[in-house]
Amino acid sequence: MDKLPPLRALQVFETLGHSQSLNEAARRLQITPGAISQQLRLLEESLGCSLTYKEGKRLRLTAAGSRFHDICSQAFELLREGRQEMERSRNTSLLSISAVPSLLKTWVAPLAFDWQEQHDPGLTLHLKGSHAEPDLEAERIDFRITYGQAGPRPNGSAQLYTDRVVPACSPVLLQGKPALRHPRDLLACPLLSSDWQPRFTSPPSWREWFEAAGVDSGDAPLDSFRIFSLSHMAIDSAVAGQGFVLAQCSMIERELRTGQLVLPFSLSLPLPWPYVLTWRAGVFESLQSREFHRWLLNRGRQQERLNQDMLARALNPTAAATPE
Repeated sequence: MDKLPPLRALQVFETLGHSQSLNEAARRLQITPGAISQQLRLLEESLGCSLTYKEGKRLRLTAAGSRFHDICSQAFELLREGRQEMERSRNTSLLSISAVPSLLKTWVAPLAFDWQEQHDPGLTLHLKGSHAEPDLEAERIDFRITYGQAGPRPNGSAQLYTDRVVPACSPVLLQGKPALRHPRDLLACPLLSSDWQPRFTSPPSWREWFEAAGVDSGDAPLDSFRIFSLSHMAIDSAVAGQGFVLAQCSMIERELRTGQLVLPFSLSLPLPWPYVLTWRAGVFESLQSREFHRWLLNRGRQQERLNQDMLARALNPTAAATPE
């Protein structure tokens, strides 16, 4: 095996190359400028070539020094990443969870907080919202909750639940107005939509909902106004009394419970894809990860039943059940 240059000399050269100043490199490494020069000479002797030259008061890298510095920088960066990974692996009080943003805000975070309080109040939760699928290994993310359309999943995965959308509105919108008797009555109301394209297929549209209810929506521009790219933004707009929204059942449990939203009709449509839980390799070496995994899968199985219970409490539970 070829003999490697002294590690300390390599470290000094890497720092020197970034600062291009003996004094600055000495300050960063907390040694003297003389020690920097000594380590640089050792490295040049080991390699058999000059790595630097003087330009006025500044120290510059030669062409060979510049190429070698790039290699050193890459090597030390890998070492730093490796050290950080080892530090994270020793931290048994951290659970990192990623999810698509709206689901993270309205479903994942509240559930994760409940689990944290019940199982390990001293646990640190790191929650990251992202539409893009993260590299679980590189970003050291334990679990990812994503839309089933998101593509290949190299490690383990399990289906959580398939959500449904249902009309919801603030009770303020219903005050002082004729009661909603039939789904066609919504044609005269402001309608809020969610559009997930181009990354994902959008949830069922108002036109699809009216069609399922047996209502001819004609040429009404149902999906042309008040469109949101994030589901939770459309829900927030509905809470503010700005219209009726086709909301995902799992995302409006709290708003229905507190009376911020009501369901005028029970007719619901399923999303095209389920939500899926994935995880990084080696995550189950941690007891807390195994417990969270079992708990969340069970909670996902419960969600479809909870959705049905929610729909049964609609203001007009049978009004849209039998289209005309």
